[in-house]
Amino acid sequence: MSKVTNILVCGVGGQGVMTATEILAEAAISLGFDVKKTEVAGMSQRGGVVTSHLRFGPEVLSPQILPGEADMLIGFESAEALRWGHMLRPGGVALVNSGRIVPPVVNIGLFDYPEQPVAQMCELGLRVHDFDATALAVQLGNIRLGNTVMLGASSDWLPFPAEVLRDAVLARFGSRKPKLVDVNREAFEAGRRAVAGETLAA
Repeated sequence: MSKVTNILVCGVGGQGVMTATEILAEAAISLGFDVKKTEVAGMSQRGGVVTSHLRFGPEVLSPQILPGEADMLIGFESAEALRWGHMLRPGGVALVNSGRIVPPVVNIGLFDYPEQPVAQMCELGLRVHDFDATALAVQLGNIRLGNTVMLGASSDWLPFPAEVLRDAVLARFGSRKPKLVDVNREAFEAGRRAVAGETLAA
């Protein structure tokens, strides 16, 4: 791979945005890529917005992704995905959790929640694949598995085999509690199935 891959991950606090970005970075590092990442968290422990920039390739000079340069947008929350849609490059892809999590800035009246954030992204001409990662996680018995579902969904769009990311996921969670390995493997595969058969355009 001669180019730098740019991935923007966004969501709200408590969804595992930063953990997911760390695991993506660990997968890229395991293959010898130069990796840079940066995070911005606003009230992340209380459901505030969280964004992470991840860049990897033969040589990466800056962690910052500029508007119009993201190869992939991983939206853990659909309204946040809409808000960050301008970061995608032409031909880039947005993988969006359609499960709605309304952030505090909406609840206190500072912002209005869009009625159809995914539809609005499509109207803007963005390439969007949406699925309810939250519901899939709940079906597997733990809403916190949503981040693993999202990682699974992203895995076949990366410039390396999906198994590399899967192994990074299992290593991260299995090191804490071995019993988490099987359920995270299930969650990862559930995410892959949610976007099965589609690959990132060059």
